[in-house]
Amino acid sequence: MTLATTLLSSAAIAQQSKTKYNPPRMSNGKPSLEGAWTNATITPLQRPARYKNLALAPDEVEAATNEHPQVVRQKDDDKQDEKTVLTGADLGRGRGYNAFWIDPGMTFTNVKGEYRTSFVVDPPDGQIPFKSDARGSRREAREEGEAREVRGGFDGPEARPLGERCVVNSGSAGPPMLTYLYNNNYEIVQTPNTVAIRVEMNNYTRLIRIGGKHIPSNIRPLHGDSIGQWDGDTLVVETTNFHPHHANGMIGLTEQGKVTERFTRTSKNQILYEFTVEDATRYKQPWRAEYSFNATEGRVYEFACHEGNYALVGVLAGAREQEKRVAEQSKK
Repeated sequence: MTLATTLLSSAAIAQQSKTKYNPPRMSNGKPSLEGAWTNATITPLQRPARYKNLALAPDEVEAATNEHPQVVRQKDDDKQDEKTVLTGADLGRGRGYNAFWIDPGMTFTNVKGEYRTSFVVDPPDGQIPFKSDARGSRREAREEGEAREVRGGFDGPEARPLGERCVVNSGSAGPPMLTYLYNNNYEIVQTPNTVAIRVEMNNYTRLIRIGGKHIPSNIRPLHGDSIGQWDGDTLVVETTNFHPHHANGMIGLTEQGKVTERFTRTSKNQILYEFTVEDATRYKQPWRAEYSFNATEGRVYEFACHEGNYALVGVLAGAREQEKRVAEQSKK
């Protein structure tokens, strides 16, 4: 989609927001959220210092888009000579892919007719209100995890990180559901009793029960326990019982955390996604964020990560080879 087309779409969205949208409905009269959707965008979770306000002024959008690091990176990588043998020197620190392999989005998220500079809307500065000690504990946990991987994380597949094993990516599946380098597509299927959200990344499916009570607190599923209820035409989902692996994730929720999501079909092509995060252990106050899911054509196909991922075999085989060499050296 070109920037000009995107700007025209924004005008249409703004016009629609002035009149209440009547969404398609399921057999029970509830709004249909079904379909294939994407949250791909260059808008980040927290607001970068280069932006002063939550929303870009209409005359700022084009320049801000063209100057965005991801857009610049995509254009620069596309200019590379196909006959040039790359050495990897073009990759920044921590970059495992050039722009050809990633698809994070090329436009700012459009919410209520505005192009947003961050998902976070409260606090107004667009920053997650971490407690100072929470930042330290997250950093220490991450460093300890990295050290553990080096110390004894090569004994077997169960010792490797869940992401490396293609088991889970807590950022995309959430909750809250956030954007990633690629695979930012979702498929929603709903019945009167359940809403299923199939996440393209790692092919995970969230199951949201409609009504009922949360499971006992000692049972902690990988992505928590989600219960939904309808508030008019908005699906409100409360998730508790978070698994310990969320503590080191992008949001950093502890077992006491709670996430409340709101899904509102605002047009044929958009779902407004709002979420509030509460965790007194991590944050100074509850904080709120929002962005738009946009309709995407076609289906969401299976993300076959593990089936084609030979890295795990290589990692473990390399560790066995190192052990063999150490054993041989000790005999000399």
